[in-house]
Amino acid sequence: MIKLKTNKALSKRIKVTGSGKILKRALHQSHFNAKESGNKTRRKRKTSEMSSVDIKKIKQILPNI
Repeated sequence: MIKLKTNKALSKRIKVTGSGKILKRALHQSHFNAKESGNKTRRKRKTSEMSSVDIKKIKQILPNI
């Protein structure tokens, strides 16, 4: 059987909780944020849970989570 390798780029971008939920950072955080409202900026600071459709794809890419 072939050894399954972990996609390191993706494994650095997500966090798996103890209960198995997968968390990710908010998108578009890096720059061009001066125009945005304060509510939107504060919302981007938090991590969010990924949707169930994305979780199925991630479990294929990351076999050892």
